[in-house]
Amino acid sequence: MTHAAPVSPVDRASLRQRVDKALSDFLAGRRAWMADVDDALVPVAEAIEAFVLGGGKRLRPAFAYWGYRGAGGVDTDPVVTALAALEFVQASALIHDDLMDRSDTRRGEPAVHRRFATRHRCAGWGGDPDGFGDAAAILLGDLCLVWSDELLHSAGLDPRTVARARPDFDEMRTEVTIGQYLDVLTQATGDTSLERAGKVARYKSAKYTVERPLLIGAALADAPADVRIAYSAYGLPLGEAFQLRDDVLGVFGDPAQTGKPAGDDLREGKRTYLVAAALEATDDAGRARLLGGLGDSELDTAGVARLRELIVDTGALARTEQRIVTLTDAALAALTAVDLDTEARQALVDLAIAATRRAD
Repeated sequence: MTHAAPVSPVDRASLRQRVDKALSDFLAGRRAWMADVDDALVPVAEAIEAFVLGGGKRLRPAFAYWGYRGAGGVDTDPVVTALAALEFVQASALIHDDLMDRSDTRRGEPAVHRRFATRHRCAGWGGDPDGFGDAAAILLGDLCLVWSDELLHSAGLDPRTVARARPDFDEMRTEVTIGQYLDVLTQATGDTSLERAGKVARYKSAKYTVERPLLIGAALADAPADVRIAYSAYGLPLGEAFQLRDDVLGVFGDPAQTGKPAGDDLREGKRTYLVAAALEATDDAGRARLLGGLGDSELDTAGVARLRELIVDTGALARTEQRIVTLTDAALAALTAVDLDTEARQALVDLAIAATRRAD
């Protein structure tokens, strides 16, 4: 139960293709509707299509789907379509996150706010191009969140089935929003504690990446309480491990794989577990060097390399990698405490490995 399967759990049951088709069909309908309202809205539809269909690991629908199947749920296209709604929640969070972080790129392409700022400049419109891009990104992110609701309810499931999943769906969207605020607040206040870094990771990413999708799947399958308890015991540590891997990639990742510049988290001043661990372990001079570079948007390649070296030398990278292993082991152990469909259980094991060993 510790080796990744040759076929990704995201691709089993043709899941990725079915999620992509559900998203594509829904977006085509929204594009037609928007074009009827005004031709000027077509670029909005195109930008969301490019963002949602142009990339993404589809992990959240996968966790929800295999959570549903693990609880005895029967595979149907309406279920897959409903779970595809999670990709719009993800799109909303990423579009807003890139704006708040002033990121230039996402998946190797211009971030949404940069895309619309460029559109403004090329068209020679009046006003501030960057302000226009910022406003467009806020609205497109909001639109994705609205569409997550619409797709969930229009997927073709019985309303009573949807109603069972509604509390977890609502809670998930609240959690990721307050997690984003805590992240922004932490950067502003300069809180470098491990406790705060862990809370931000838990609410900004961990819960809405793994735990809530699993619980949404469980709710659709009308799972008993012991399954929900096991899913939370699996989802919370795994979600944190997923975020810790993201933190490592944000500092040490290969831009060709992450689609973002090397060391972007350092330039953005992210107070991650990795950074908090380094600050806790280093001396006063090391703290001054790390805090001096953290949040410097002009930090060059050599500056990134120096901060990376400091993080490694303090043992923070090794400590974070060990925590990823510990959390993943705890998640996998939770799956043994409940009776689940055999195929789904293995898929959840494989998803845990894929989520914590990824390079992008």
